[in-house]
Amino acid sequence: MAAPRPKHTPRDRTLEAELKFKLSGAAAQAQLRRRLHEVQAHLEGAYDEENLRFWRKGKPPPVSLRLRIIDGSRGGILTAKGPARFLRGIKIREETEVEVSDAQALRDMLAYLGYEVAFTYHKHRETWKLPSIAVFLDVLDFGFFVELEGEVDLLEPTAKELGLNPRSALKSSYSAMARKHQAGAKGRALAG
Repeated sequence: MAAPRPKHTPRDRTLEAELKFKLSGAAAQAQLRRRLHEVQAHLEGAYDEENLRFWRKGKPPPVSLRLRIIDGSRGGILTAKGPARFLRGIKIREETEVEVSDAQALRDMLAYLGYEVAFTYHKHRETWKLPSIAVFLDVLDFGFFVELEGEVDLLEPTAKELGLNPRSALKSSYSAMARKHQAGAKGRALAG
């Protein structure tokens, strides 16, 4: 039986603190899922996202602007993230999210404001909950990942409890990795 989709709660001007790790594949993700059961994490649900990354025509904006469409719904979640800073390898960014009932109308409005979709990427996400930490098991076209979000002081110990080395946390965002993956795929297609 498929896990239910978790209810998304938009966040207004919060600080997001995260550690993100690339996993070696589906088997490593399954092993991590077993570990989450062992530590009594609660599975909140799973869903598919289409992520549309917006840029102002001619240059990237000073903030990351992304529209997420969940499970092919009509609406979506617009997310703006400020520049990242790092504390002991933990990525910290200001984030604001707003839920919209009509994703196409929002796309039209952003186009009027000079924004265009620079690229898109897809993600399947399972959401798990531990006290004060959310754990996301993600599958994207370019790999298997786990992301931990929550209180800064709890991220490293939680990562270690799950068998992850905080020193191997990624600094790149999914947007940056998706751009790189898509550029590589385009280059391979042209060379083929």
